[in-house]
Amino acid sequence: MRIDLHTHSTASDGTDTPAQLVRKAAASGLSVVALTDHDTTRGHAEARAALADPASDAAHLTLVPGAELSCRLDGIGLHMLAYLFDPDEPELLAQRELVRDDRVPRAQGMVARLQDLGVPVTWEQVARIAGNGSVGRPHVAEALRELGVVSSISEAFAPQWIGDGARAYVAKHELDPFDAVRLVKAAGGVTVLAHPGAAHRGATVSEATIAALAAAGLDGIEVDHMDHEPATRARLRGLAAELGLLGTGSSDYHGSRKTCLLGEFTTDPEIYGEITRRATGAFPVPGAGGTPAPLTTDG
Repeated sequence: MRIDLHTHSTASDGTDTPAQLVRKAAASGLSVVALTDHDTTRGHAEARAALADPASDAAHLTLVPGAELSCRLDGIGLHMLAYLFDPDEPELLAQRELVRDDRVPRAQGMVARLQDLGVPVTWEQVARIAGNGSVGRPHVAEALRELGVVSSISEAFAPQWIGDGARAYVAKHELDPFDAVRLVKAAGGVTVLAHPGAAHRGATVSEATIAALAAAGLDGIEVDHMDHEPATRARLRGLAAELGLLGTGSSDYHGSRKTCLLGEFTTDPEIYGEITRRATGAFPVPGAGGTPAPLTTDG
């Protein structure tokens, strides 16, 4: 089994539609893929429909419905992967809507600040790039790349542009990560802290904070990720063992918007099995061509 538990579609800031994403996941040899768009579950229905077609390339794939929740603690941005929660649970749904509703004015504010810095970016350009997705910083970054202001998406997140605290940065509504853990748990889901060691993105939370989140019910941390150097992955693997957390691996696939490939990093089947065992809000969705992927290596 090959399991990738962190991907994005055009429902947020990826470049593949949900249907394209699951078909590509199957073609890349994955058995299980999680769709974890930012603060939304809007892509799940299309992904499910692609799996439900017996003639689809994705008919033998298992889908894990999820989302990546935007959080902030003491001025540090962090992301919480939420799996297999009830998407209609009222309190969690209301918080996701607050985050999503704040995305447009926040992106418009960044456009205005970039214009003040002499960058000829427009809101119309950013909105075109975002399409029907939840507009976010990657769409502003893509606009900067289109204009030749930066050569890559990651360069746009440098301090002089739209990174945390940067010249054109604008804050948005974000969850307290402790509240995120509580809300996802109440909705029957499982929480994994995404790319906690991605220091090049900006400040990261301390190991003491991760320990406090673990005590509050955090289920796991993303260990194997493209933004983690080997030494960081080793450190996080040790931390997960010390705190009794699940250690996952994922691609954080965004289509052509990032260089990572589907299945570039994967999650151990036993870890996946434990995630599904803990969840009560939703269940993995098997494709029409088979039964759900086994939950553990021994079935």
